[in-house]
Amino acid sequence: MTAVLYDVPGPSAKRRYLTGSIVAGVVLLAVLAVVIARLAAQDQFTAEKWSALVNPTDSDFVQVWALLANGLQNTLVAAALAMVLSLVIGTVLAVIRLTSAPWYRWAVVGVVELFRGLPVVVLIFFASRVLPEIGVDLPIMWFLVIGLTAYNSVIIAEIVRAGVNSLPAGQREAALAVGMTRGQTLRLILLPQAFRVMLPTLISQLVVILKDTALGFIISYPELLQTGQIIIQNLDNPIPMYFTIALIFIAINYALSKLAEYMERRLSRARRTPAGPPGKTLAGAEMTGD
Repeated sequence: MTAVLYDVPGPSAKRRYLTGSIVAGVVLLAVLAVVIARLAAQDQFTAEKWSALVNPTDSDFVQVWALLANGLQNTLVAAALAMVLSLVIGTVLAVIRLTSAPWYRWAVVGVVELFRGLPVVVLIFFASRVLPEIGVDLPIMWFLVIGLTAYNSVIIAEIVRAGVNSLPAGQREAALAVGMTRGQTLRLILLPQAFRVMLPTLISQLVVILKDTALGFIISYPELLQTGQIIIQNLDNPIPMYFTIALIFIAINYALSKLAEYMERRLSRARRTPAGPPGKTLAGAEMTGD
C-alpha cells in the first residue's frame, strides 16, 4: 500500500529506526539510573524525607499540608483572576481588531504582536517593578495577574479571531442582509459559534495560565511552587516536595482537560439534536391547511 504523506519504510529503514530507538532508550535509562543513584546517595528516597508528606503522625505533617493548601489557594485565586481577565480583554481585543477601520487597525495589531513577542516572565517582572515606580501600589498577587493577563489576553484574542474567521462567510452576509448591524452580527451570530469552535484551544490556554502562575516565585508571591521551596529550605526534601507539587498540578490540569472534553461533547450533542420531533411541523402545517 502506498502512503499519501510519506514513503513506507523498507526493511533496512525499519532496522535503523529500531536500532536508534534501542540506543536512545538505553541512553535515557543510563541517565535515569545515574540521576537516581545520585539522589539516593543524598538520601532523597529515605522514609524520613517523605514522612512529612505521607505520615499523619509526623510532627510536620499538618503544618506542611496547611502551607501547601494555602499555596494552592493562592495559585488558584491568581489563576482564576488571570483567566477571567484574559478572556474578557482577549475577546474585546478580538472584536476591536475584527471591526476596526484600516486607519487605526495597525495600533491594535501592534499591541497584540508586542505582547505576543514578550516572554510572560518579563511581563510579570515588569509589572512588579515599573508599576510601583509610577505610584501604582497593589498587592503582590496583582502584579502576577497583570503579567499573566497582558500575555494571555492577546493569545486568546488571536484564538477568538481565528474562530470567527473560520466560520462560513454566508452567516455574516445573511445577518447583514436581514438588517443586523455589524456589531450585532458579531455579538449574536459569530462570537457564540467561534467560542464553541475554539473551545478546546481556549481550555488549553487556560491550562497554560494555571501552569504559568508558578512564575510568581520570581516576585516572591506565595503560590504553590514558592511555598514548596520554602518547605524544602526547612526540611531538605526537594524530590518528595517537587513530586507532590507536580502531582497537584497534573491533577488540576487533567480535570480542566476533562472539563473541556465534556463541554465539547455537550455542545456537539446540542448541535446534532433536532429542534423538535420529526413531522411535528409538517403535521401542524397540514392541520392549519385543513
